[in-house]
Amino acid sequence: MEEQFILRVPPSVAERIERLMNESAAASSSSNPEDSSLDLSFSEDGRSGTFMIGNERFPASLLDLPTVVESYKTYDDSVLIKTADIGQMIMVREEHDPPPEGVEYKHGLTPPMRDARRRRFRREPDLNAELVHRVEKDLINIMQGVSINQNASVTGAGQGGDRKKAALAAAKANVQQQPAANGEEERSDSDESVDP
Repeated sequence: MEEQFILRVPPSVAERIERLMNESAAASSSSNPEDSSLDLSFSEDGRSGTFMIGNERFPASLLDLPTVVESYKTYDDSVLIKTADIGQMIMVREEHDPPPEGVEYKHGLTPPMRDARRRRFRREPDLNAELVHRVEKDLINIMQGVSINQNASVTGAGQGGDRKKAALAAAKANVQQQPAANGEEERSDSDESVDP
């Protein structure tokens, strides 16, 4: 596959580039060479740079497209051969135009893909970092064979849970069973002991 990129330029620059491409090589070499020179250079960040045509300089930015664009080539107008996947675009703008916000271009290349990121794709969910951490911990415990309830009691035991259990058992032992009015012990509905 070939290396390709999309170069988006203002209409005035597009006319000059088209005129340069339509001229024959002999005609362009005999004319002013400075007018026919094209240059593109980027700064150290790799996202912003300068596009030069002749003696004019235009600011340029490398932007990520919201979708991948496939590029095809044909030799006989019936068979298409895929030549590249394009995911970035170099956007040249006029000096007074504001720079694009961020590194991702929010529109596609064609009118139906206008505002593609918002209209065509699902919103990224707002995740609570604490919730994600807790769910991750629970999943690890489940994979290790520890149920979540066992884990909670184990966690409670490490934080003074043994003292609480001992105090609760002592309180139950100190409570004396009061005899019922007929002289028998009171029983609950869940008490399945049988009288002899």
